[in-house]
Amino acid sequence: QYNADQLLTMREKVSRQIADTLTQRAKNFHLILDDVSITHLTFGKDFTIAVEQKQVALQEAERSKFVVMKAEQEKQVRVIEAEAEAEAAHLISSAINKHGRGLIEVRRIDAAVDVAQSLSTNRQVTYLPSS
Repeated sequence: QYNADQLLTMREKVSRQIADTLTQRAKNFHLILDDVSITHLTFGKDFTIAVEQKQVALQEAERSKFVVMKAEQEKQVRVIEAEAEAEAAHLISSAINKHGRGLIEVRRIDAAVDVAQSLSTNRQVTYLPSS
């Protein structure tokens, strides 16, 4: 009377109809039913496998959506970072044109200090006098 999908989606209606039918049949034997519950449904092996495969497919589809969404967000981050770097380069270029090369010299000195500090803590580096 009902297919497997209907048994799952219309469980309450099916349960009520079964209860009504059983109550009517029980009256013929002078029995009164207080309650009827559907506690366990079993389906064929093929149906169970099909439901599991459908569930797996849905999970894979959701995972694919997540991966695409994550990739889109990462792409957006890279675009924003690139725009920020371009703006920084433009500002530095404008500052150099307006105020001279002092900023570059300060950055060069800072880099040299960083290299010197890094090399001074390295045990594998030995300093030799030049003359």
